[in-house]
Amino acid sequence: MPVPLFLEPVFQNKIWGGRKLAQEFNYQLPAGKIGECWAISAHPHGPSKVMSGPYAGVYLNELWRSNPELFGYPQEQVFPLLTKILDAEANLSVQVHPDNAYALEHEGELGKTECWYIIKADPQACIIYGHNAQTQEQLTKMISQGDWQHLLKKLPVKTGDFVFVPSGTVHALNKGILALETQQSSDTTYRLYDYDRVDIQTGQKRQLHWRQSEETINVPFIAPQLQIETQKVQHSKIISYVKPPLSPYFAVWGLEITDDCLSLEHQLGAYTLYSVIAGEGYLQVENQKYTLSLGSHFIIPATITHWKIAGLKLHLIASEATEPEQ
Repeated sequence: MPVPLFLEPVFQNKIWGGRKLAQEFNYQLPAGKIGECWAISAHPHGPSKVMSGPYAGVYLNELWRSNPELFGYPQEQVFPLLTKILDAEANLSVQVHPDNAYALEHEGELGKTECWYIIKADPQACIIYGHNAQTQEQLTKMISQGDWQHLLKKLPVKTGDFVFVPSGTVHALNKGILALETQQSSDTTYRLYDYDRVDIQTGQKRQLHWRQSEETINVPFIAPQLQIETQKVQHSKIISYVKPPLSPYFAVWGLEITDDCLSLEHQLGAYTLYSVIAGEGYLQVENQKYTLSLGSHFIIPATITHWKIAGLKLHLIASEATEPEQ
């Protein structure tokens, strides 16, 4: 019988991280400031491992190559998505990610369009989202002068908000935010400003990337217009946050399940990624049930066409990769 792929998270130390991933999700964290949980990842900087079943112990990047039938015989050379949970104990660097063309030419990997579901936000929390420069010349001048106060836009956020961050967007999570991130599978980040922080290991300020940033920032900034749609199913909700054509690489939606059993199938892609961010319940594939608990992450492969999810105050974020850009 085809089985879901439950994955073991990989944790990343970050200068801006904390310990909230242990408090909120009961993860067994390594020592240090843990800023990122790479929950569903085939990226070489932190691939996830299948936890159980016939593929137990196999890394997702290996499974992508060895068992293409699980992913609908994809055209892509690499698993295209990466799901993270981020704990911003301090402000992240102000940054930008390149698009596919620039990243492939200069970094040898995919570009990075991403989005955030805000799991929890402190009162008065905000993010950096966009900039005020109207021309490339104005952008260059404001960066060279370090005029961050007038260059950077701030956006207040609260628990339950959703933010779409296309490549070329100046952005940063700020302190007091816990977020689930869905992104293209890329680890390329160009830092624009980092609050003059010093890396403890090197004793030096972290590297900035002004040239690459100026070459990849979209000018002027135009905020994408989300069209969030909510479908009620009995007492539960299916919330569509972003999908093509606005998001060319993935679709993301939420499931808020209360005393219901939802029958589901793949929407736009061949396989579906899920992360449990609240509550508990179960996944049913044919006659087999799998426990879903807070912090569980799994893939429904292409070999499973129908499944059910039930729970009590169960909240999941789901995503699917869509057709790559031609």
